[in-house]
Amino acid sequence: QQQLVESGGGLVQAGDSLTLSCAGSGRALSTYSMGWFRQAPGKEREFVAAISWGGGRTRYADSVKGRFTISRDNAKITVYLQMNSLKPEDTAVYYCAAARTLVPSTVREYDYWGQGTQVTVSS
Repeated sequence: QQQLVESGGGLVQAGDSLTLSCAGSGRALSTYSMGWFRQAPGKEREFVAAISWGGGRTRYADSVKGRFTISRDNAKITVYLQMNSLKPEDTAVYYCAAARTLVPSTVREYDYWGQGTQVTVSS
């Protein structure tokens, strides 16, 4: 069983930047694609970004393309989400997840999930 722990969430103002981290418990996670999702109150969980196991391929939701950057450090078993130019509509609980397939964008394709970290962007 792989465990994922997110950190780095908080309250920021519109236009600010924030970096989320997701630390994994097992070395095997370095062979998984890693993704970030978010869920706002009353809404379904939605895809944000994903990165392949080697970092050579990434995928982004249109709503964050050009503002967010996903990266990973397999030596530290950690994946990051750099978020710039934050908007109030980015407010949500952010989850990281691990998948055996290549940079999937749907919830059902991910095998392991973290507990989430809250990001709140004030206007």
